[in-house]
Amino acid sequence: MDDDGAVNKDDLWLDAIDAEERGDRQETLRICKELVAVEPDNSDAWMTIARMELPAPSKGKQEMPSLLQAAKSVTALRKVVELAPENNQAWNLGGTLLVDHLGMMDDALEWWERRREYTSTEVTPLIEQISILVRMGYYEECADLIEEMFSTEMDSVDGGVKMRMGRVSQTVSKASKMEAEEIFRPNQPKHPRWDVIEKLKKKKPISQGLFLMLFVAPMAFFVGSTSMIFIGNSGWSIPIVFIILLVTVMAISRLSMNLLQSINRHALDLERAIDYETTTGQVCIPESIRESPLYSSLMKSKMPAIKERIRLIVESGERISKKWELNIP
Repeated sequence: MDDDGAVNKDDLWLDAIDAEERGDRQETLRICKELVAVEPDNSDAWMTIARMELPAPSKGKQEMPSLLQAAKSVTALRKVVELAPENNQAWNLGGTLLVDHLGMMDDALEWWERRREYTSTEVTPLIEQISILVRMGYYEECADLIEEMFSTEMDSVDGGVKMRMGRVSQTVSKASKMEAEEIFRPNQPKHPRWDVIEKLKKKKPISQGLFLMLFVAPMAFFVGSTSMIFIGNSGWSIPIVFIILLVTVMAISRLSMNLLQSINRHALDLERAIDYETTTGQVCIPESIRESPLYSSLMKSKMPAIKERIRLIVESGERISKKWELNIP
């Protein structure tokens, strides 16, 4: 404190830095909370709070936050982006927490829309919004954003971002084709896809690795064996067969992904129903399906905060309205 008893903001911030360097996260959090109480526009302190609310890495591995930890961190991050909209780390962390740890798709769409208000030519917010919309089955809205994403008016991007742009565009194309006849809306209890999920509720989704091993590997072996027969045992046979085999595996893998998606559609539909529940805070999944091996297998891969949130939603028992629609900015 100063001589007159006032809190010295600079000293508090130095104390917070010192506490973090010592690895004392609780003390860092306490000091930063004290600091923002007297200096609410300190974006660095708010960012530190957001980080300290999350679990510390343990043995080099990042622990996943609980529902309360994720919610507190997002609250602090909202202050960060309000005070320092240029803070990319805050935007990215907030987007990840809202989607992967809280499942709040409405809020995540709005989050990235706010980012676009600050940087209208940045590609990343569009990628994130498209990813959310395709998960929820809003393909027409995806098309508009994809067109904007590839516009010449957008910022130039590196190779990694270009790959993400291509992947998200392909995801939309594949998903929209799969649901060309009828888009699944989980808030409609009489939607015909619910009957399909009910019939297949004991069938767990096939992983991509298993699918490649069971489907692609035998075909690749057949192609390789056939190539050796026709090419013979010349000095060039092994590298030529290797190239043929490599091209074949890549081609079959790409083409077979549509088949895998079709086989796993019942699981993808149930994933969307889970997203609907976490977004609205209301239930739509029938109890007979919630108790199934399919539902259990999907929930195993969810983050701890999502599991906590779904448990609370199920306990509330409030049902989603048939008229509910995703709030698209």
